[in-house]
Amino acid sequence: MHAVSGKRLGDAHPRQEGPADLRLVPPALAAWATAALALDASVAVAVGIALVCLIAAGVLSARAGVLPARRHWAGATLAATLLCVGAAAVSAGLHGADVRRGPVPGLVREYAIVTAEVEIGSDPRLSRPRVRGDRVTSAAVLVPGMVRRVDGRDGTSVATRTPVLMIVDAEEDARAQDGSPWLGLLPSTRVRVTGRLAPATVGGDRIAGVLRVRDGGPPSVVAEPSAAQRVAGRLRAGLREATDGLPADARALLPGLVVGDTGRVTPELDEAFKETDLAHTLAVSGSNLTIILALLLGPPGLAQRVERRGPAPRLGISLRGTALLGGGLTLGFVVVCRPDPSVLRAAACGAVVLLALATGRRRSLLPALATAVLLLVLYDPWLARSYGFLLSVLATGALLTVAPRWSAGLRRRGVPPRLAEALAAAGAAQALCAPVVAVLSARVSLVAVPCNLLVEFAVAPATVLGFAALVTAPMAMPVAKALSWCASWPAGWIAGIARAGAALPGGGVDWPGGWTGALLLALATAAVLLVVRRLLGRPWLCAVCGVLLVLAVVQPPRLTRVLTGWPPPGWRLAMCDVGQGDATVLAAGGGTGVVVDAGPDPALADRCLRTLGITRVPLVVLTHFHADHVAGLPGVLRGREVGAIETTGFEEPAGQVEFVRREAAARKVPVVRAVAGERRRAGPLDWEVLWPPPRPTPEPEGPNDASVALGVRSGGLRMLLLGDLEPPAQRALARSPGAGRWRGVDVLKVAHHGSAYQDPDLIRAVAPRVALISCGADNSYGHPAPSTVAALRAGGARVLRTDRDGALAVVGAGGALRVARD
Repeated sequence: MHAVSGKRLGDAHPRQEGPADLRLVPPALAAWATAALALDASVAVAVGIALVCLIAAGVLSARAGVLPARRHWAGATLAATLLCVGAAAVSAGLHGADVRRGPVPGLVREYAIVTAEVEIGSDPRLSRPRVRGDRVTSAAVLVPGMVRRVDGRDGTSVATRTPVLMIVDAEEDARAQDGSPWLGLLPSTRVRVTGRLAPATVGGDRIAGVLRVRDGGPPSVVAEPSAAQRVAGRLRAGLREATDGLPADARALLPGLVVGDTGRVTPELDEAFKETDLAHTLAVSGSNLTIILALLLGPPGLAQRVERRGPAPRLGISLRGTALLGGGLTLGFVVVCRPDPSVLRAAACGAVVLLALATGRRRSLLPALATAVLLLVLYDPWLARSYGFLLSVLATGALLTVAPRWSAGLRRRGVPPRLAEALAAAGAAQALCAPVVAVLSARVSLVAVPCNLLVEFAVAPATVLGFAALVTAPMAMPVAKALSWCASWPAGWIAGIARAGAALPGGGVDWPGGWTGALLLALATAAVLLVVRRLLGRPWLCAVCGVLLVLAVVQPPRLTRVLTGWPPPGWRLAMCDVGQGDATVLAAGGGTGVVVDAGPDPALADRCLRTLGITRVPLVVLTHFHADHVAGLPGVLRGREVGAIETTGFEEPAGQVEFVRREAAARKVPVVRAVAGERRRAGPLDWEVLWPPPRPTPEPEGPNDASVALGVRSGGLRMLLLGDLEPPAQRALARSPGAGRWRGVDVLKVAHHGSAYQDPDLIRAVAPRVALISCGADNSYGHPAPSTVAALRAGGARVLRTDRDGALAVVGAGGALRVARD
């Protein structure tokens, strides 16, 4: 087909299209705000608001017909806004009533045990384990659902329609994702459960309460899922099977990129994506749908032109046939990817564009976005309170309004067109979304724009190949596996960029949370944009600022030490500030350090080692298996050469023991047992294990009394690390053969975060010059105990603690001793 001469159908120049059509923006924003507010209103109030708006809109419409054209359009826009406000109020009132009507809310207030029939609303997922004190929360499966029927106390059954969140206890092995039968349930399945209702602490105000199911056994299914969900389930399962043999990052990431299935994404990888503001790649969004539609239907910008591309025009399919094909693809996309907020927004925008194709009329993308917002908040008013929905709309709005202007400005300054478009898109999305992200995370990423630029070219091939694997898996699994293997390369690149960006010492800065912090960040962003605009005309100054930014993000250890004084030159021991837990590093020279305990948080442990410049760890000593000492182990192992992990022989609690062994096995690090009398050396550092002996006496009553205790020598300093030993073990240690060599030490790492349970005789015998206590600010245990601090000071020790003093570093040799604070 040849191009016709002259101006082609659909051809347009941005300057010839006139100003943006904003008439739909006020109704969409008004409906959004109304829906957010009216969810708490009763149905009667919502209907009253709608009636008032309807009457006012009618009056305005009647008057608009006799007004001049300009005022006529203003009146018509106001009338449309009032109608949308009324519709949003009614929709929000009805949806909000679902949470408050029926017997379930009353049973929630009574913490009643009920038997109910629940319809699964979305994919079940495993809860992220959290460290609480020295324990890790038990595994649980979170299942969003709708209570359809409740058995009454008199034996009757009451029909209802109330949203709840089921929390199902699961065994420890359920963390392997497929260990719990509940994880295989599909949306629209109905199950019969017995559990205790309670007010919601998770899930927000969208649910009436939580239903805690204590029996984690197989669910009792009373109605199978719909045919569409069964097909979607088989497709998703096929994709998971096709990715089983891939490297860990690609195996976890590819299902998330394609269909939003993040069940295999580890907490460590998830944190890396959040720190680099790449989490949107794990949430199926409009970009996924756009890539697929553009591949099959051709670029939307060529829809009205004679040189349309894609399989649809090549097969001779008309515009309206193409629209129907696109509608089917969009519907299938929503079913397979689940109707999450980002998916619904993508589908709504796609529906408006498809309508434009079917009618043969051009539509501005900004009215399309406003229409999508309006339709979505009317369909599901709870989206009006969703941060994810807000971020999705802001990002899309930035791409449609701000990015084109920035791209044109960069091109005028000589930036290549493709690079200008990519820079403008990433920068605009970051500028508009960063304040909202700050509300949620109280942190601002400095690497978000470069990381998004580096992954942009990999998202499309990973998505296309992943969707191809999804479609072919039910018919030809070998082909699907081959496609998944091809997709693993761009997916692995995306994961690698996220990990690399998160590993940079200055990759993010802490920022005030809440909407006050968001306002401050918005003002700071505006100021930065004004400065950047002035700098663009001075290339040498731009280069200097770029170098300074890179140095701030990379933070070379030598430069950081010069500017901040941390870590201090010649440091011997560093106590990391990891909250309520323990993590200590012993300097072994040249970026090498022996790590004693890893704290409760991998991110904090990794950050501490990065600021210390530790890249090689010959030994990790885990004094015992409580979570506040071992849960941060992945952060220690991340990107470092680790020789071995040494632990106590008292292997409790079992779940944390398995966690340590699993992390060590994944990185092929041997695990050995520490026994009293063992001596080791690493560079200028040497130490001996003082506790536990092969057969401890008395027998340990728990993990604390089986802690590994170390005596350390470095540069003439003598240091004693007691783990979490309690008085019985402390007294036994004081009587042990090797204890006599450790009287009158320079530094004492106080046992058990400075708790009140200390043996006074041991404190007097050790007589430290400096006592270091690792504990979290405002912890619920009262650590450190005033009595312990007083006893240490009475013995002449200088007491420092991480909750008040931050990270601590011991510096000196022989008689010279000082402690630096970060």
